[in-house]
Amino acid sequence: MKVISVNAGLPREVTWHGINVTTGIFKQPVEGRVALRKLNLDGDRQADLSVHGGEYKAVYCYAISHYDYWKRELPGRELPIAIFGENFTTEGLLEDSVHIGDQFSVGSAEMVVTQPRLPCYKLGVRFQADDMVKRFLASGRTGFYLAVNREGEVGAGDDIKKIAQEPNLVPISEITRLYIAKRYGPSDVASARRALKVTALPESWKEYFRERLRTANL
Repeated sequence: MKVISVNAGLPREVTWHGINVTTGIFKQPVEGRVALRKLNLDGDRQADLSVHGGEYKAVYCYAISHYDYWKRELPGRELPIAIFGENFTTEGLLEDSVHIGDQFSVGSAEMVVTQPRLPCYKLGVRFQADDMVKRFLASGRTGFYLAVNREGEVGAGDDIKKIAQEPNLVPISEITRLYIAKRYGPSDVASARRALKVTALPESWKEYFRERLRTANL
């Protein structure tokens, strides 16, 4: 497992459907070593801190192998590295094998997996396509966020080493599936209850699952 590219960018204003939108989704690969701090990489900022950024979303990871899928889905479309707004373009970390609460080291930094990405309309702005948000979520190729447990320096080519595995074993893909499921069966209830035991899962997600369990009628 490794970091293929480290990407950062500052918010910019773009026009979408005749409206000026400020977004930090436009990232570019960064050369050399980059300082990773509690809230983000040096040189990286989010535009709307009410829904982006913060300690539970310090780093966004997206798998390089997903680019092959999107090249088939979006023929003729140029897909430069970081077009999905990711900070780390990664190799070997996929949604069905990475669990909420797993801990990794990259360079001299240490991080913990907190949640999948739920795309907002600004992904559509980046792709200039209204249907991109829906297609992205439906694909299951969401990527995931990391919180920073220990600040450090990171760079392209760094190995990603698992230093601790969360014992409740709820994959990123399962969290996303539970989020979009219209109804919960017994196995869904069991998965949601396991997710609630994971310390790294943000409180907003836990409250969502508590509410779903209250209305599951099981």
